[in-house]
Amino acid sequence: MALKLRDLTRWSAAPAKDVETATSPKLNLLRGLAARATTPLLPDDYLKLVNPLWSARELRGEVIDVRRETEDSATVTIKPGWGFSGDYRPGQYVGIGLRIDGRWHWRSYSLTSVPERDEKLISITVKATPEGFLSTHLVNGVKPGTIVRLASPKGDFALPDPPPAKLLLVTAGSGITPVMAMLRSMAQRGQTPDVVHIHSAPSAQDVIFHDELQTLNDGDTDYVLRLHLTDDRGHLDFETELDELVPDWRDRPTWACGPPAMLDAIEKVWTDAGVPEDRLHMERFVIARTDKGGEGGTVTFALSDKTVEADGATSLLEAGEQAGIQMPFGCRMGICQSCVLPLESGHVRDFRSGAEHGPGDRIQTCISAASGDCTLNV
Repeated sequence: MALKLRDLTRWSAAPAKDVETATSPKLNLLRGLAARATTPLLPDDYLKLVNPLWSARELRGEVIDVRRETEDSATVTIKPGWGFSGDYRPGQYVGIGLRIDGRWHWRSYSLTSVPERDEKLISITVKATPEGFLSTHLVNGVKPGTIVRLASPKGDFALPDPPPAKLLLVTAGSGITPVMAMLRSMAQRGQTPDVVHIHSAPSAQDVIFHDELQTLNDGDTDYVLRLHLTDDRGHLDFETELDELVPDWRDRPTWACGPPAMLDAIEKVWTDAGVPEDRLHMERFVIARTDKGGEGGTVTFALSDKTVEADGATSLLEAGEQAGIQMPFGCRMGICQSCVLPLESGHVRDFRSGAEHGPGDRIQTCISAASGDCTLNV
């Protein structure tokens, strides 16, 4: 009898076994039963008639508001639907899928909202970049009422609760976004650690959350903002200027987020100073696509029976999506390993390290480009 019950449970949950949800596994059992009951139609065909946020197959959300922060950035507020948990950690990111001109585009963005606050709304703050198709659309084109797909919050760049008694935050540009969630969460919880925050931006007009940061700096808490404007002062030299800005930086657990060059400099300074590795936490937003990229080639997706020409600056993940293939993915930054696939033939090159991989290697498609013709089993 126990075996039959287990088989029945598996049969019931099977139609929704791949649905990513942050809630109890029992929810997928209910989703699966709904799918069985509505075959050959999907439960979504009925649920969306009642509420477009109800889905038995995926996590969804509705854009509630888009608020401009700077000339090229905006905060997008989203109401998540069925199955999304607000119990994430400040500093984590969420996957966002948006349908544009008939094609789904996915990226991951840091959450700037406070967990389990604001009537279960979440927010991301996005900076538009010339090479960022989806970021530009989110900042300039998405309208309230738009339905998006969501992936559950992930990421290890997160603030512990309670936070350390004193800490150092180092950010630049849109690297402020995960740290803003940390600052807001500490304020919401009434936590007042000794915080020194170094933030770099070209000018005051380019500082995302400028007024909110200044209010924190002028308040009664032990928060000190060290604003570094690069148009006037050039890039911060951590080797020569850090001791003056934060004399006790070696004693402060540090969270840093920003462009690769800044994080590389920080990593070197901390290593040279002998600071333990577990005291430096970094989040890399941008993959540095330099001459270490692949030379490009014809990418064959064997199981999908599709091929696409890809240059050395296009990731295999993006190449597959451009061909209409449902590629596995997660963070899209080479962190979570969700996009890993075996390389059937040919060679690919890692964007970050320049390392070349050959047949039989398991590769991260989000940070790998074709280095000549290659084949993936997807």
